[in-house]
Amino acid sequence: MLNCPHCQQPIDKRAIACPHCGTTLKAYGHPGIPLHQASEGYLCDTCTYHADDTCNFPQRPYAKECTLYNNLSKQQLEATPAYKIPWTRSIRLWCQRHRGMLLLIAIAAVSILLVVF
Repeated sequence: MLNCPHCQQPIDKRAIACPHCGTTLKAYGHPGIPLHQASEGYLCDTCTYHADDTCNFPQRPYAKECTLYNNLSKQQLEATPAYKIPWTRSIRLWCQRHRGMLLLIAIAAVSILLVVF
């Protein structure tokens, strides 16, 4: 069960509107698409589509309700990698990608050693 964002009463997750306060929870005609609503301010202020100028919503930049809303701070958190590759593995991967360069460096090192000694 979910809670209504307006009155905080428990509601069914498939409900289109809150039975307690009547707040619209999902887009009309599209019960699977959530309708994002701003409690204060405008949704466009924190939307990724508004930030990168790809939004085509007619109420932009003053939208209080939107089905396309994508939270900018949430996307920035998801963009950070969940884990870091150990430096030994990254060196191994670099060596696999640059075998030709390593071969040339080895040939140059051997030839310099032959000239010096």
